[in-house]
Amino acid sequence: MMNLIHSNCINRSQISSSPVSIHGVPLPRRNKKKHSAVRVSNFAASSTEVVADNGRRSLTASVDSKSRALTSGMSSSALEQLDIERGVCIPFRKYSPETVRNKVLESRGAVASLILRGVEIVWKLGLYWSSLMYDCLVGRDKEVVPFRARQLRNLLCDLGPSFIKAGQVLANRPDIIREDYMNELCILQDDVPPFPSQVAFKIIEEELGQPLEALFSKISSRTIAAASLGQVYRATLCSSGEDVAIKVQRPQIEPIIYRDLFLFRTLASFLNGISIQKLGCNAELIVDEFGEKLLEELDYTLEARNIEDFLENFKGDPTVKIPLVYKNLSGSRVLVMEWIDGIRCTDPQAIKNAGIDVNGFLTVGVSAALRQLLEFGLFHGDPHPGNIFAMRDGRIAYVDFGNVAVLSQQNKQILIDAVVHAVNEDYSEMANDFTRLGFLASGTNVSPIIPALEAIWQNSAGKGLSDFNFRSVTGKFNKLVYNYPIRIPERFSLVIRSLLTQEGICFTLKPDFKFLEVAYPYVAKRLLTDPNPALRERLIQVLFKDGVFQWKRLENLIVLAKENVAKMSSNPALQVKNGPTSRSWQTVSKLDLTDTIKDGARLVLFDEGIRRQLLLALTEDSKLHVEELVDVYKLVEDDINIPAVAMEVVQDFPNVVRDFLLSWSNSVLSDR
Repeated sequence: MMNLIHSNCINRSQISSSPVSIHGVPLPRRNKKKHSAVRVSNFAASSTEVVADNGRRSLTASVDSKSRALTSGMSSSALEQLDIERGVCIPFRKYSPETVRNKVLESRGAVASLILRGVEIVWKLGLYWSSLMYDCLVGRDKEVVPFRARQLRNLLCDLGPSFIKAGQVLANRPDIIREDYMNELCILQDDVPPFPSQVAFKIIEEELGQPLEALFSKISSRTIAAASLGQVYRATLCSSGEDVAIKVQRPQIEPIIYRDLFLFRTLASFLNGISIQKLGCNAELIVDEFGEKLLEELDYTLEARNIEDFLENFKGDPTVKIPLVYKNLSGSRVLVMEWIDGIRCTDPQAIKNAGIDVNGFLTVGVSAALRQLLEFGLFHGDPHPGNIFAMRDGRIAYVDFGNVAVLSQQNKQILIDAVVHAVNEDYSEMANDFTRLGFLASGTNVSPIIPALEAIWQNSAGKGLSDFNFRSVTGKFNKLVYNYPIRIPERFSLVIRSLLTQEGICFTLKPDFKFLEVAYPYVAKRLLTDPNPALRERLIQVLFKDGVFQWKRLENLIVLAKENVAKMSSNPALQVKNGPTSRSWQTVSKLDLTDTIKDGARLVLFDEGIRRQLLLALTEDSKLHVEELVDVYKLVEDDINIPAVAMEVVQDFPNVVRDFLLSWSNSVLSDR
């Protein structure tokens, strides 16, 4: 398998065995839980982006040879570009333009079908486009926007699953479509017409090779939920009496999707010039992103694997419920999972009647989402209210894992960088983070964007966490995206949608909920306690601003981190567990700063720059800052096990001596 991986890929084992350090100071390796969830390894690839033109607001970009290859329509280069900007590579993929072309041109009948489908699409979209042009000519284009938006939604439903899915994607792409149309297309995420149940039952029997009555003692006559690619039924297993959810794919959907993808990409090839000018990338790249994700969702064996990955990630976490998957009763078109008997998150009264603490449940939900995003790098891409449930014991449950996204280690670190730069109000670096994440083409002049970013952040966060919400920030960001050649990569459009959807659920349960009041404590705890050297580096960046140590910021981080631990440990889901899992989770009832203190001591010992900065911090303004030190100690004295710290220091002393001698010898050699 490894022979199939591109030459720029790095094996996970290579990453884990490489030395770790901060500012060149070696740090001891911790025994940390290894997560096997991400189907592709995390790679340290450069975030080179595709070419941006001098499109809007005098933004300029340099064009390298790879970008020129992309704009000439080289499909393989487009897919390689996606791998590079994601920081990952995929050893084998279901989608490629060549595969799609071969599928739809394999016979004369297929070609005839393609032509008829193309005529249908051009005719229906042409009529809609003509009506928009007519509105502009008579000057009523603004008046009829709600009607035209509804008309577009109905048209996409009429054109079939590929277009429904495209509409769902466009509902999260402010870089491509106007906000008023986005709001209408959001309806496609919940309201899709089902196909006949008799057809679904026939597909189940064909896929599993047995009659329904041989496998299920009963099955619902109507769908429980319908989506663009399939629909769900509730059933009971004959063998065990367990209730299960059966997800069935729409009939004859695969040839339709391959045909539509070929037509999408053919159309995109004519729109490359406009796309490069407006978005900073060619249109084929956007279609490739869409096609790759769509074909992944079409294969239910991949969704089964996603469920297993989430189960592995949240193994041992008593606050999160992931359904079991019955792989022996599943195939590429049918997926059988454990039935989740929970309460919909859009029913706050039912949640309260069940005795669930709303604040505790919301803390669990936000923490679970942030763990997926910043810790695992594998997150649920479609957490709408129908896919998230509250369990009666206080857990949060997720269903429907067809749409997941992967963030590389590099992407996760850049996201944390962006948070640090926002905290430090370093808008120039925030703009550079956009380029590193793939929102802007490599070489783009970011100076015109910096004032816009500053205005967005200060207007949204200037009054504190109590007035901050993602929806207001996203609305302002959508205008920024629409005015500059910014492209939102598919994986980050899913991140934005995921955060917005979950914030909306939080508002439903608690109208005065403040997302960042829960998110910030989680990030603070990660910065203070995570052994990842990259996060230690970010902690240093947060604590020093313009070379000055931020005592108040350190105190705030500790307070917020302790708040997160307190809220999590008070959740009922942690208290009802009596097995070995609960014992391991009792350790989070206090903020454990042991490793942070040890690594901090190493930095002071080995890094002359850090040592000088700390001495300046302690003697700033010609006074000894003993009072600040005492205040910090009072905050953490209950969370520090002095004997344990002393024991670990003694055990680690030989390593410290070795590292000190290595550091000293390196400095001597570098002076010569």
